[in-house]
Amino acid sequence: MQREVYREPLVSRYTSRAMQALFSERTKFTTWRRCWVALAEAQAELGLGSVITETALEEMRSHVADINFDAAEAKERELRHDVMAHIHAFGAQCPNAAGIIHLGATSQYVGCNTDLILHREALAIIRADLVRAIDRLAAFVDRYQALPVLGATHFQPAQPTTMGKRYSIAVQDLILDLEALEWVSGQIKARGAKGTTGTQASYLKLFNGDCAKVEALDQLVAKKLGFDAAFPVTGQTYSRKIDTKVAEVLAGIGATAHWIGVNIRLQSGLKELDEPFGTKQVGSSAMAYKRNPMRSERMCALSRKLIGLVADFQATHANQWLERTLDDSAIRRMDIPQAYLLTDAVLGLLIDISSGLQPNEAPIQKRLREELPFMATEEILMAAVAAGANRQTAHEAIREHALEAGRIVKQEGRDNDLLDRLAKDDRIPISRADLHRLAAEPTQFIGRAGEQVRHFLKEVVAPVRAQYQELIDAASENRVKV
Repeated sequence: MQREVYREPLVSRYTSRAMQALFSERTKFTTWRRCWVALAEAQAELGLGSVITETALEEMRSHVADINFDAAEAKERELRHDVMAHIHAFGAQCPNAAGIIHLGATSQYVGCNTDLILHREALAIIRADLVRAIDRLAAFVDRYQALPVLGATHFQPAQPTTMGKRYSIAVQDLILDLEALEWVSGQIKARGAKGTTGTQASYLKLFNGDCAKVEALDQLVAKKLGFDAAFPVTGQTYSRKIDTKVAEVLAGIGATAHWIGVNIRLQSGLKELDEPFGTKQVGSSAMAYKRNPMRSERMCALSRKLIGLVADFQATHANQWLERTLDDSAIRRMDIPQAYLLTDAVLGLLIDISSGLQPNEAPIQKRLREELPFMATEEILMAAVAAGANRQTAHEAIREHALEAGRIVKQEGRDNDLLDRLAKDDRIPISRADLHRLAAEPTQFIGRAGEQVRHFLKEVVAPVRAQYQELIDAASENRVKV
């Protein structure tokens, strides 16, 4: 392992071996060779067999995987053109095919078709991890569907909900992300064989003006590369709009994960919820007692980076001049792998966190007890009116005492004494015991939270689990330690 040069943390620390391998140089250049083989095979099948012999094709097929990297790198230093360098390197291994490799093609024949293949395969890896994350978080939602927890709006105490209900919203968002992923996956087609500016002029020359054969070549190449179809029109490249749509979907996953991570971090600070924590894990080098939600923090940090990449993709698409300009090349070399590696890392963390989330019921109940007198004021108002009080008079009494009780909690650090205050006020004709009974049970304030969760799990989550059960059951790739 090299220690003298910068190492990309996404590879050295955070991501799965599967995603790392997919964006490796070996995969890239092997796929280039697959593209050249597909083109040559299709050309031979459509009438160029006298030029592209079976001997040449067999040589090409036999050397798809054994790339002579040193020869290619030496040639690129000389030519300053990576595609031409690899054409020469491939030809050196396939002497009978050297003269027909890349016949009629432009550099983006291999570049774009390879990128689209990698999009398709990377989205498959993301899909598998996304459905696993949905499954793990849904299990947490199911387990704690009825556990009352103090709600919050504006991060201020609000009507109670349940732990399961709170995170059911996250599961719903992840399912929306899955639907978006399936949509964008369906937009991925091959670039096919389109020529230098997308007009197929070079192929029209090869086939002596036979448009039907040129169209057949485009579709046959797409099929050989595993696509159902090719884009009907392109410039020199496939439209970079495809990249932006993919980036938006991946960033959407990042935004959902960030939302989940922030909520876990907030609840961790309130001592209500803990993410997994290893038996030997260290929270702080100085404060030995610390149990920081570092996995959720890391998930938020990586998600923030992922969300920010969308602007790069949009700007790249917006700056493609006419049929193409090369200023998309350098940035896409970084941004496409990074977008997938970031999503891979985020989902790996989300699966890990969701598999070991642990509510802390004592602090949850303590916060509920402290705030339930305020939550119960509407119930108290209704009970006071039923007991003969004037509604407006009772409302004013409750308002006065609630504000004072809130003041002593915040400014004097004393317990919430709202119920005792109301018991002493003649405007509220309810006994102390009955007042405490009205504020004693959190479940009476959670509405249909549990029922909503049960319905959601049955009607929405269960069909998703059934559809993707094979992916859920499959073993995840080994990851760098999270």
